[in-house]
Amino acid sequence: MIADRSTAKIPVPMSWFDPFLYALVTVVTTAGLVICDTLDSRVGRAVLKPIAATGFVLTAWAAGALESTYGRWIFAGLVLSWVGDVALLARDSRSLFLLGLGSFLLGHVAYSLGFLARGVAPSASALALLVLAGPAWMALRWLAPHVSDSMKRPVRAYVGVITAMVVLAVGTVVDRGNPWILIGAVMFYLSDLAVARDRFIVASFWNGAWGSPMYFYGQLVLALTVR
Repeated sequence: MIADRSTAKIPVPMSWFDPFLYALVTVVTTAGLVICDTLDSRVGRAVLKPIAATGFVLTAWAAGALESTYGRWIFAGLVLSWVGDVALLARDSRSLFLLGLGSFLLGHVAYSLGFLARGVAPSASALALLVLAGPAWMALRWLAPHVSDSMKRPVRAYVGVITAMVVLAVGTVVDRGNPWILIGAVMFYLSDLAVARDRFIVASFWNGAWGSPMYFYGQLVLALTVR
């Protein structure tokens, strides 16, 4: 019997508009960042971190982020995160650290606005706020002895904003579905603990070893939810 070739599936090569091409860039360079942290290579981090961040921005773009209100807010958050990543490369500059902190804070605000635009369940968000108020308070108590007086307000504001983002992520998942949104938001939330420990408590390889994959892969997850 001769097979019907007309129905055979022909593999389609990956194009420049395939979001998974850019996602792969972030996946690979993030693995490289972990190696750079192991070797304490500042040059390696300076090269790979912007590439990894560019990967998740282009992933959202290729996935159609600009075609919806939700997608545009997520795209804005990813671009702001890109700025934060580049600013935080300068470990010894307080002004650049504040720029990075501010960029990430605005990135979380952008995600929160995206979740609101998508739709949230108020009761679910209220319950999530009650649950997350405890961890937020514990994080502030943990950081308080190590944060200078001039940084206390920015840190408090940041903890409040990232908590609000996860609260709204719960609300939009309950209201509109897609648990990947909550997964990505929680990964971003947890990665901030690694950054805080590295900046305020103790600089260590382990902060980047788990914090970098948590952060970059969490951003990828959020980028792909715009599809």
